[in-house]
Amino acid sequence: MAKTSAIEKNKRRARLIKKYAARRAKLKAIAEDSLLPGEERFAARLKLAKLPRNSSPVRLRLRCDLTGRPRGVYRKFRLSRIALRDLALSGKIPGMVKSSW
Repeated sequence: MAKTSAIEKNKRRARLIKKYAARRAKLKAIAEDSLLPGEERFAARLKLAKLPRNSSPVRLRLRCDLTGRPRGVYRKFRLSRIALRDLALSGKIPGMVKSSW
């Protein structure tokens, strides 16, 4: 089980990303538009830099929904490999069985 503080920090980041998504997208579009004058693009970059760092989607970590484990997480299930195996062996994931050959 991951530290509760790390899990909560990631949730806070997710809320910030959602809150600033539209503003960040608008500023990035302005900053990357080569048809606009350089001063306007530079001003957009400065405004983008003033936004909270944790509002950047890059800073969000994919964590297991059950345990909070940061590594070995399957995106499709949002579960770590360990939690996925436990649930599959107990029969709680429909259609998933342990392979044997």
